[in-house]
Amino acid sequence: MSEALRELAGHIEAKRPDCVLSWEIAQGELTLQVAPSTLVSFVEFLRVDRGCRLSTLVDITAVDHPEREARFDVVYHFLSMYQNHRIRLKLQAREDDMVPSIVSVHPSAGWFEREVFDMFGILFSGHPDLRRLLTDYGFRGHPLRKDFPTTGYVEVRYDEAQKRVVYEPVKLVQEYRNFDFMSPWEGAQYILPGDEKAKAGGA
Repeated sequence: MSEALRELAGHIEAKRPDCVLSWEIAQGELTLQVAPSTLVSFVEFLRVDRGCRLSTLVDITAVDHPEREARFDVVYHFLSMYQNHRIRLKLQAREDDMVPSIVSVHPSAGWFEREVFDMFGILFSGHPDLRRLLTDYGFRGHPLRKDFPTTGYVEVRYDEAQKRVVYEPVKLVQEYRNFDFMSPWEGAQYILPGDEKAKAGGA
């Protein structure tokens, strides 16, 4: 398999040297580092070239590296049902960069790009409808960034007096912060099946 991936990488690099910055094979998978400015034409090439035929977009995601100037890796996974190849494309983007949308080549990318925008805050230029996908309209922040607090910024509850959902700053009571790392059931007001056996054995 590695030999086939090496041949594929050599073929792609020879045909599109303007797009491929580097490549490597790791864990039995081919990863290509690509230039953002050539992304759309390169994805089109991968789809139609007879040596590639990577016609199925499997996923788009991102990785946050807050310590880097180019903070994000935007990651694309493609599959060729014809050649039985899977490859990964990576490109680096700064926080204020706009990554070209590949919706014109793969219409299914619209959903993936919306998810990446929602979770990481990465903008895709040329996307026809770049809105949040998984969070609420008034949601603050991007949950998969590494500097996003695990508790979030606001909590949601239904207010009986106002007869509507209200947003409030997160309030953590001291009991919530006090972990003993002993038992997840401590303080529970009910008995789980089998608890009586533990008591009988310890008596």
